[in-house]
Amino acid sequence: MPSNGQLTAPRPIPTLERLPRPVYARAESLGAGSWTTRHRHDWVQFSYAISGVLSVYTSDGSYFAPPQWGVWIPADLEHDVATSMQAEMRSLYVRRDACPWASEQCRVLEVTPLARELIKQFCLLPAHYPEEDSAEARLVAVLLDQLRGLPEVGFSLPLPRHPGLLRLCNQLIAAPDQAQTLQDWALQLGCSEKTVMRLLQRETGLSFRVWRQRMRLLSSLALLEAGESVTEAALGCGYDSTSAYIAAFKQMFGVTPGELRLL
Repeated sequence: MPSNGQLTAPRPIPTLERLPRPVYARAESLGAGSWTTRHRHDWVQFSYAISGVLSVYTSDGSYFAPPQWGVWIPADLEHDVATSMQAEMRSLYVRRDACPWASEQCRVLEVTPLARELIKQFCLLPAHYPEEDSAEARLVAVLLDQLRGLPEVGFSLPLPRHPGLLRLCNQLIAAPDQAQTLQDWALQLGCSEKTVMRLLQRETGLSFRVWRQRMRLLSSLALLEAGESVTEAALGCGYDSTSAYIAAFKQMFGVTPGELRLL
């Protein structure tokens, strides 16, 4: 799932020195294999996938937004963005002083129907919309209030900082269908299974089983977006049983793989 293996040229990053208003909108149609170089900016970014799967990578982990979800990226956080397939993305850039409540952690948020319509309407406004006691300013105030309350979902994949453990995690990310076990990891690291479990839990907040399951389900998003069947996606991300994959997928994303395609 790393974003640096794409063959296409990186897409340009906006060269804004400052935002013209407290909130600034950017609408993009991204081609398959679109990606950016690692960068940071002086404002908060909320990137929302209307279609396609949006992937955001940081030094602490990876964050994935299927259709109708978005990624909240704090100001000054180094990150790069990629899409494996074609995607429609809407990004909101927000000044720090307009969202003092903003989390300093990268998060994946569910875009509610009301927030979706507010984002849609805001994207129609000019960049220099009227600010003083205007309908546009009131729309922005409601939009920010809605963004503040969006529910967080677990579409992130935290990464450990321990060099050996990080290497094993990246190997599994590169080939999610491999059948490495906790015992295999312990042998490669030269320690006990309990030590690996404690280390992974401490550095990612997840057990080995939960981390591997989340990694596999997230990796299957790109396969589904590429048009693979549910069975092919299940096998490609390491599941032997299609029914087990569908059940785990629905538990994590709230919809089945087939339903996700209809969003």
